[in-house]
Amino acid sequence: MIQNAIRRLVRYGLQTGLVEKEDEIYTTNRLIELFGLDSPEAQGEQAGGAAQSQTKTGDEACHGHACTAGETSRTQVDETGNLEGILKEMLDYAAEKGMLAADSVVYRDLFDTKIMGLLMPRPSEVIRKFYDLYKEVSPEAATDYYYDLSRNSDYIRRYRIARDKKWVAPTEYGDLDITINLSKPEKDPKAIAAAKNAPQSGYPKCLLCKENEGYAGRVNHPARQNHRIIPVTINGSRWGFQYSPYVYYNEHCIVFNSEHVPMKIEHATFCKLFDFVKQFPHYFVGSNADLPIVGGSILSHDHFQGGHYEFAMAKAPVEENFRAAGFEDVEAGIVKWPMSVIRLSGTDTDRIIALADKILANWRGYTDEEAFIYAETDGEPHNTITPIARKCGDKYELDLVLRNNITTAEHPLGVYHPHAKLHHIKKENIGLIEVMGLAVLPARLKDEMAALEQAILDGAEIREDEVLAKHADWVEEFLPKYGFTAGSGLEGEVTPEKLHEIIQTEIGLVFKEVLLDAGVYKCTEECRKAFRKFVDTVNA
Repeated sequence: MIQNAIRRLVRYGLQTGLVEKEDEIYTTNRLIELFGLDSPEAQGEQAGGAAQSQTKTGDEACHGHACTAGETSRTQVDETGNLEGILKEMLDYAAEKGMLAADSVVYRDLFDTKIMGLLMPRPSEVIRKFYDLYKEVSPEAATDYYYDLSRNSDYIRRYRIARDKKWVAPTEYGDLDITINLSKPEKDPKAIAAAKNAPQSGYPKCLLCKENEGYAGRVNHPARQNHRIIPVTINGSRWGFQYSPYVYYNEHCIVFNSEHVPMKIEHATFCKLFDFVKQFPHYFVGSNADLPIVGGSILSHDHFQGGHYEFAMAKAPVEENFRAAGFEDVEAGIVKWPMSVIRLSGTDTDRIIALADKILANWRGYTDEEAFIYAETDGEPHNTITPIARKCGDKYELDLVLRNNITTAEHPLGVYHPHAKLHHIKKENIGLIEVMGLAVLPARLKDEMAALEQAILDGAEIREDEVLAKHADWVEEFLPKYGFTAGSGLEGEVTPEKLHEIIQTEIGLVFKEVLLDAGVYKCTEECRKAFRKFVDTVNA
């Protein structure tokens, strides 16, 4: 019954702090209005019978009678883990009553976000509470509150993210994080067709614009009624602070320019990164590069990503130190990492930034034909940097990852991009998150790997399978490492669990190769020599 679902949702709001006790009746009435009801009581409940018995759900929230709005909180039933089920009841009802354009994931997401928006405090209330906690307690207390709000509001859909497949892959460069992303629902054909035929709107301009806050959404743009943004001032300019709805790692946040301006790596970028870290010292923050292929998925809106997490790259040691002339007070070195990383460290961020400026300027214009590095071809620039800032003890660190987006006939998607041999696992751009050591792999791999494991156990001919054929060379390459032969059938020789573990290990090793491909200077002595040649330009 929809009335019971409303009562349960209001109770969820009270228990998670989304709804204050004083707002209980108000919130209930807004939900009643949304569903076109006359009251929070189901018709016929007072008469007992079937209607009354339906009210006695497993939680027995109302003890055999219809609760009014003011009675909701009397029960001690914990609803904090039941949000998905509550929303499903509401969405099923909405679909049954014709309140959705179609009973599909896109339209259900638009409607359940509208539902959750009715439980949300106004942006001003969220901002006030955030900064009260920031000033009176700590920056960490403020972000804890805001992160909990973002999850409890269903802006971060925890029950979907829990379905992501995650594991750790040990390598000589540290433990790489592997994620098969299942939290982004795929659009249904009807929604795709509707989006194609829908009038083109320029509002909001993109998914990162501040105008998304409270936006109702449309078939080709997510609803954001349950979204709240924290305004922050970074390096004297107005920015916004929010969490990613997909949280690939702990407290995965996005910091974005209040204006819709393109990404650009420059002096101000380094200043902004460190200013943010000084305001939130428990967070790292980094920027995608500012060129196609190496720049991540959104280049049209200037933004950073950060969070409360230590990636493998941050843990990686400096394998070779160097001193830059005039910057003896800044520690500098080449990091032991598959990609080409220079780490700067010190207590004075202005000095770190000054050296970073020099490295960036030198790299922008750097060409080494022997190492196949070209600053530009036919007027198109190729060299840029992926920067990441953090505080480590009493010192500040800035990692500068050298990037180059040149293409060739052999590598049309990028020379320093996952090569074709690896596309069966990872073909997408290597952005900030991957650079730091977290693989975000496509959802298709979940079913493909399950089918592949079964085919290996059965001794099936993988090359004859239209979906699995792309993995055949890979399987034939890694199985002998474990004493097995592809196509022989492994039923009885290895348990399904062990084979699954092997597949996960090998996917991790593929991701390592992906990072090696994306590295401008490879991890060989010859390439390290070429890397040092560039480093020497800093002293020129």
